[in-house]
Amino acid sequence: MSLLELDGVKVHFPVKKGILFDRTVGHVHAVDGVSLKVEAGQTYGLVGESGCGKTTLGRAVLRLVDITEGEVVLDGTDLAKLPAEEMRRFRRRLQMVFQDPLGSLNPRQNIESILTEGMLAHGVGATQEERREKIKAILAKVGLPANALSRYPHEFSGGQRQRIGIARALVLEPDVIICDEPVSALDVSIQAQVINLLEELQEELGLTYVVIAHDLAVVRHISDMIGVMYLGALVEEAPSDALYAEPRHPYTKALMSAVPVPDPEVEDRRERILLTGDLPSPANPPAGCRFHTRCPWVQETRCATERPELTDVGDGHRVACHFAAEIAAGTLRRTTGEVVPAAREELVDAPERAEDTGEVTVPEQPEPKDEVAKADTKKTEPESGEAEGGPAEDGEAESGEAEQDGPEQDGPEQDGPEQDGPEQDGPEQDGPEQDEIKQEADEKDEVKKEAVEMDEVKKEAVEKAS
Repeated sequence: MSLLELDGVKVHFPVKKGILFDRTVGHVHAVDGVSLKVEAGQTYGLVGESGCGKTTLGRAVLRLVDITEGEVVLDGTDLAKLPAEEMRRFRRRLQMVFQDPLGSLNPRQNIESILTEGMLAHGVGATQEERREKIKAILAKVGLPANALSRYPHEFSGGQRQRIGIARALVLEPDVIICDEPVSALDVSIQAQVINLLEELQEELGLTYVVIAHDLAVVRHISDMIGVMYLGALVEEAPSDALYAEPRHPYTKALMSAVPVPDPEVEDRRERILLTGDLPSPANPPAGCRFHTRCPWVQETRCATERPELTDVGDGHRVACHFAAEIAAGTLRRTTGEVVPAAREELVDAPERAEDTGEVTVPEQPEPKDEVAKADTKKTEPESGEAEGGPAEDGEAESGEAEQDGPEQDGPEQDGPEQDGPEQDGPEQDGPEQDEIKQEADEKDEVKKEAVEMDEVKKEAVEKAS
């Protein structure tokens, strides 16, 4: 039997409306039928985009939020049905490390008071000295000095505050620790330190982790099993290596394709799936498969009407997709979405494909050839004219050349363009000025019309008043 089992867990938040009469008009389906198992000593990673219900599911395990439906079984006991008094005894075995370490620590308490509070609530340690020695030992394990007990949360860095949050969970000696985005608010260098600390504590104390994160690289490094959530439901679950090597669900494929690769050549060659559309509202989730509104492989037959169940496809790999086998085999083509490399290839190969399909019927080169042919015919026409025209035409041509080349006649003709230039250039230069004059005249006419209309209105008002 698994240490922690979730079976059909649902968490629905009511949507209220009204001031005097508080009535329920709908529900937000934050978690909608999640089933999973976590083995002892294992790290289970839970990934998904913001708003998919990861944190709500973690809080539901600890009963920090009310469970609408389903079972949360810890070591054979259903926590969802326990009374508050009995749940308090089990709460010691389940602890949580929150996302914001500063927001989860009381700024008015020093570190010793924060760590002692949980021990006093659950009766850990017979005397104050015994509790203090235990706290010092835990601080040493998380890499904090003993003199930190008298200091306050604001005196520590972000990584140190997260270590204090881990120490607060460890002082109660829990079986399961739920880590909600334990490193998302930290720098990259501090993230590595906290992750290594969690792994060392797991090996030393035999802890079981449920790590909630949106950073796929962090989850891959620390997790043994990974569950992918979308819109409150679990769409895929598999061992870490298998999930990253061969994702089966379309949403998981899109997530993995968004992870950048350091090698630029591999990054350019690999396929990236761009999802279309917006994330549906959990207050009004779509019927059938939750992902069918954005799925690149959506089909009209079952996707919009029948909700898929998590199906085992072998080696602990479960997928909630009607056509997962066809997608993996490559027999099902995409119907929506965009693939970046394919789009690049279409742009590069477009002219060749157009010629092959016969879409381009007129080649681009004949136009220059026609122009050259026309130029050749123009050159040949004068030659034929000379042959037919005889000496008279030649004489006219000679006399024309003489008129152009004559020194006396060239003077006026050369001065002519200078005088005629302003007349030819005049319309281009005067055009904008004339337009401005027309606009001013039109504006004046409009002002006059408005003044006349105002006078008429005033006269009518005076006549009515009299």
